[in-house]
Formats: sequence, structure tokens, C-alpha cells
Amino acid sequence: MGNSTVSHSNCGLIFLVFGIISFVGFLHAAVISKFLPPSNNPIISAVQFDRYYCFLLPLSLPVLVLAVYFHWLSMKLFKHA
Repeated sequence: MGNSTVSHSNCGLIFLVFGIISFVGFLHAAVISKFLPPSNNPIISAVQFDRYYCFLLPLSLPVLVLAVYFHWLSMKLFKHA
């Protein structure tokens, strides 16, 4: 039983680190790279002049709010059924 607790702890830590790395990468692509000087690297240059990711977060927030609301509603309905 002690080994499963350690594996769950490691799994949670892996998810947390992956989430932090993803957040920092998205923040760089959406906001920070726009303020940096132009780069000679084609990948970094493509990220700097991209107009998709800077709109992804603001347009995803309403969808996230609806998803959280429906999750809450389904848990309430399940709990009181």
C-alpha cells in the first residue's frame, strides 16, 4: 500500500511540473515573445509573428467557464439523484 501512495505522489508531481512548463511556454509564445527583438532563428521568428496563440487564451476562457459549470452541475445532479 505504501508504494501506491508514492506512485500517486510522483504522478501528481509530474502533472504539476508539466503544467508549469506548459504555462510558461504558452506565456512566452503569447505575450513575452512579442516584446523581444526579431530573431534570426526561424522557429522563434514564427512564434514572434504568430497571431493565433495570442487569441487562444482569451477565447478559451468562456469555454473553460462553461466546462467548469457543467462539471459542477453534473456533480450536483449525481449527488442528489
